[in-house]
Amino acid sequence: MFSDPRPARRRRGRNNRAARIAVPVTGVMALGLTIGIVVSASGHGTPKLHSASANSANTGVSSTAVEDTCAIIVPAHPLTAKGLSTPYQLTGPAGESPAATGCQMINSVNLGAFVQATILNTQTGALYVYNPLVITAGTKPAVAPVVPKLPKHAIVTIDFGFNGTFLLQQGATPDALSEGDCADGTPGSPFGQVSFCNGINFFDAAFRMERAGRLTVPSAGISKDIVPTAGSLGTGRECPTTRNFDMIDQDPSDNVTTKYLFDPATGQTAQDNTANAARMKGARVLVNGSDNALIDDFLDPALGCTPFMAPDLGNHGVMATSQALDELLAAKNQPANAALVPENDEMVVGVGNSFDAAKTDLYRAEIGQAPVDGQTDASSSPQMFCQNMVNIQTPFIAANEKIFAAWPSPVPTMGDTLFTFMANRLASSFDNLNCATFGLHQTVAVVVNGAGAATEAILNTDPETAGF
Repeated sequence: MFSDPRPARRRRGRNNRAARIAVPVTGVMALGLTIGIVVSASGHGTPKLHSASANSANTGVSSTAVEDTCAIIVPAHPLTAKGLSTPYQLTGPAGESPAATGCQMINSVNLGAFVQATILNTQTGALYVYNPLVITAGTKPAVAPVVPKLPKHAIVTIDFGFNGTFLLQQGATPDALSEGDCADGTPGSPFGQVSFCNGINFFDAAFRMERAGRLTVPSAGISKDIVPTAGSLGTGRECPTTRNFDMIDQDPSDNVTTKYLFDPATGQTAQDNTANAARMKGARVLVNGSDNALIDDFLDPALGCTPFMAPDLGNHGVMATSQALDELLAAKNQPANAALVPENDEMVVGVGNSFDAAKTDLYRAEIGQAPVDGQTDASSSPQMFCQNMVNIQTPFIAANEKIFAAWPSPVPTMGDTLFTFMANRLASSFDNLNCATFGLHQTVAVVVNGAGAATEAILNTDPETAGF
């Protein structure tokens, strides 16, 4: 929607995820190393999950140029079945070609784009998921996308995720973005990795139906395994959601759970469904670095929890997760001390890195969160977000070290266990939110091996109070 991204800030560090310091569990998986280096976490972009997939395509980029900004071409009538099944196109910004910029799905680890739709039947309250396909502009799908059969009374929200820095929406037709009620930020100040179509209308309708008893969103469920911590979750307590400080990072509620199949021989992509997987033998799986994938694919299984799922209209009704489903679950089970998108989240800061309540409100509205006001500031002002993140997440990770140490790391190059990843993510989020400016102190230090992967984490669980 906006062709001129704001000047690159500290977010540029997100692209260099290999530079992030990971944090593993003390003494559990030392990988045979006899020497470690203790370091405190430094401020680079928080590692997301796309780096974790051994099947992700990360080689063979046909361009030597790699930008941090790409554009995605939104099809005409994006909220219809035809629009959803028309491939989105990844291309260079401001008219540049995919090859000249590296904005290609073959370069998915750095610049891959992902799209996810969640559908609500406003007559029955039924929910569905559909993952529109993204292709590199100028290519064709490896397999034509499934045309979803939408309910007659459907309202659709579309979420976008990106593995680079800025993904800017462009319409395939002059009216495509307005037809989809699409937004990628405010004038001159895009969100960055994420954008939306029709999220405000979707959540308004969903919440109205919930209040009327016409839509049922489940409870978060009871964890079988979470170890009790003061002020946090405990065994026999509710499972965490995307609005719990136990699991958030510097930019909560961002990116999607969509996956694509990629043919490295042709550079073509296809929807990730059972039929395509059987047809595309040897295809690689492309994934989006996502907070939602972290909770749905790692934390929930590790803690004995189950994510909120709905039938996938692109995969014969197989149950699937989505960002919007996670937000509906989080809203239904929102804790009193809720973790909402803070104004110091780098996706919502304004020009010049200033706090921008209007931009924050737009982002929050697209994912069903309440606007900035005195009530939400009690937990999610920049100061309180930092304080709660330190005081709630640090002891939560420490108390569940044994559980997380036994679970695979989302990003093995950052740490050898889920504990490693979570601790590193917390430490980096502290730096990237500039939490030290509020009188708070870094709570994580790590031991890393010669390759930069962490093998131990040292967590300080003493509570802290932010200065104002």
